[in-house]
Amino acid sequence: MTTETTTTATAGGQADAGRALLALLITHPDLPTPNIGLQRLKPSTGPWMWGVRATLHDDLGEFEQWRAALDLAPAAVDHKQQVGGTLAWLIARGTPFGVPLELVGFYELSEPAIAGA
Repeated sequence: MTTETTTTATAGGQADAGRALLALLITHPDLPTPNIGLQRLKPSTGPWMWGVRATLHDDLGEFEQWRAALDLAPAAVDHKQQVGGTLAWLIARGTPFGVPLELVGFYELSEPAIAGA
């Protein structure tokens, strides 16, 4: 005889991330407007959990304003690029307000990225 248990995630599981999002907006009302969403993220330690993902497009100056305001270390910023395309992005991660946060700044390269470059 086998017994199956099903756990259904509930909206309340996003409450900490929602509070962090609200704190982020209240604490930094004058920063450029990012696209913001709640998303399951993996913090540097521990299990996956609900966090905040903020994305900015075409202006790395805005990304830098947010990175500095959130005190995310410049050395911890990762650079990614689309192979064969012109899309690239910077990603900074942290845990402001106690939840994982991912700050992403998208931008266009002047020429397509080359594999291995």
